[in-house]
Amino acid sequence: QVQLVESGGGLVQAGGSLRLSCAASGSGFRGYDMYWYRQAPGKQREMVASITSGGNTDFADSVKGRFAISRDNAKYMVYLQMNSLKPEDTAVYYCNARRVMEGANYWGQGTQVTVSS
Repeated sequence: QVQLVESGGGLVQAGGSLRLSCAASGSGFRGYDMYWYRQAPGKQREMVASITSGGNTDFADSVKGRFAISRDNAKYMVYLQMNSLKPEDTAVYYCNARRVMEGANYWGQGTQVTVSS
């Protein structure tokens, strides 16, 4: 089992940057594909970025070129670097760990990101 704790959210002006961190605990972190999702008020949760256990990354079209995802397997950490933030990036951001073959799917509690115009 994996426990996830997000941090790094806050209030930032449009055009600014934030780095979100996701600290994982438990066994087998290296084997998990890791995701960042976000959910804005009144909207469905959407995938923002992902990084597989092998290091392949993917991004939602809305954040391509602005966000970067990385992981440090030695530290059990996943990061989301968010640049050129826009008001529409305002949401609660969630870290997600998944191992599809085992049916494992874990979520953090989320961290609020607010971008003011």
